[in-house]
Amino acid sequence: MRMPEGQEGAAVRGTEGEAAGEPAATEDLLYDVIRRLWPLHRTVVRAVERELADTGMTAGEHALLDALRTEGPRTVPQLARSMGLDRQPVQRWVNHAAELGLVVTAPNPAHRRSSLIRLTAEGTAAIRGVQQFEATELRQRLADLPAEDVRTTLHVLDRLGEEFRHLANGSRVQREETDSRDSRGSEGSNGSNGSNRSNGKPEGHDDRPAPPPLMRKGRSGE
Repeated sequence: MRMPEGQEGAAVRGTEGEAAGEPAATEDLLYDVIRRLWPLHRTVVRAVERELADTGMTAGEHALLDALRTEGPRTVPQLARSMGLDRQPVQRWVNHAAELGLVVTAPNPAHRRSSLIRLTAEGTAAIRGVQQFEATELRQRLADLPAEDVRTTLHVLDRLGEEFRHLANGSRVQREETDSRDSRGSEGSNGSNGSNRSNGKPEGHDDRPAPPPLMRKGRSGE
């Protein structure tokens, strides 16, 4: 992964400092986090697929049912946004879950042409059973992790996701520049921190998805 402009030298200096006994720079630690995310994702997907082997569901459909159980009935575009995915794979999961009798479509009072997807009784029972098993496994295998460590991990992952969404949207506004504009009370800011202006989102729009549960992952290969 390409480093942000101006940080190549900082990363080198951080590595040299660590070798000399100095604490690792924050950016070096963040890169270590990022490097671990992809293999962790693949490992979690494989573990979930093994759990689902006899259910007919894929890991992606597990994530779909979890989102519906957590958020309630949603349209396919809403599900795609909350899961941080493109609409096409989510639509495929909805279609297959419907074939399995786990979800059904329902009229959407807010949009006549965009149906809501909701869990059936069978779908609710299926995702509840899988998650009860997962919860038992997590308690047994990760009982030594303090809750505060987990909260810190969630905070860091949420922040990484937020900043990389800005990069994906083409926003390269530096935080110092944003803070400077806010401190001057620039016209039209209305209390915004500048992130919505930089990525073209309407004011007040928050596209950050809710923090995902540990097992919410996409289908392998998607």
